[in-house]
Amino acid sequence: MAKRSRRAHSPAFKAKVALAALKGDKTLAELAQQYDVHPNQITDWKKQLQERVSEVFETGKSTPAEPPVDVTMLHAKIGQFAPESDFLSGALGKAGLLSGKR
Repeated sequence: MAKRSRRAHSPAFKAKVALAALKGDKTLAELAQQYDVHPNQITDWKKQLQERVSEVFETGKSTPAEPPVDVTMLHAKIGQFAPESDFLSGALGKAGLLSGKR
């Protein structure tokens, strides 16, 4: 019997399997065979769903988003790199390492 490589399941797949387990229409063995996952994995996903289902109905709290970007800092960085780039391209051109064509 060959060992199966580790698989990564999508969150949507995990949710579908956990919801099917919560319904209780089929046994864990039937679900495991249907979705081709181990029954212990289905139990873990079901437990995670039950523990975190209240987060769906929380109000006033948004999901953590990316931190806001400081545009002025980015513009300053661009302003710093532009002269450096011009200097380096000129120095390489004089040294014969950089042709006029890009």
